[in-house]
Amino acid sequence: MLEVKEGAEAAFREAFCRLKNGNPRVVDSKSPVSQNNVAKEAGRDPSALRKSRYPLLISEIQDWISKNRQPSEEKRVSDQLRLRVNTLQQRISQLEADRDLSQSLLLEAHDRIIELSRQNEILISSSPPANVHRLKV
Repeated sequence: MLEVKEGAEAAFREAFCRLKNGNPRVVDSKSPVSQNNVAKEAGRDPSALRKSRYPLLISEIQDWISKNRQPSEEKRVSDQLRLRVNTLQQRISQLEADRDLSQSLLLEAHDRIIELSRQNEILISSSPPANVHRLKV
């Protein structure tokens, strides 16, 4: 029984090394390193590679995966979109602040025009009658 375990473990370790080095024989060369892919590469059923049977090998595989994890294309695109959305939201906030400031200045200018127009009307209506006559020469 011990020989079978050692032979299976050796097959799993060889498969793990091939996957790490990027030259698998059984699974697709683009397949990521995972416990299932190690078992498939070794030509075994994925359920055969259990933590209870091969705790050291499983921890080595998991450590390698965590240290060499490449972000997936989907995650990279998602991160780029999230960054773009955040940038656009900041831009929208800045434009809204600019719009509010411009609107405030416009309303102040409009109020000042109305105030000056009223003062002008008051001055025109309160001006004394002209008592200057033209001289004939």
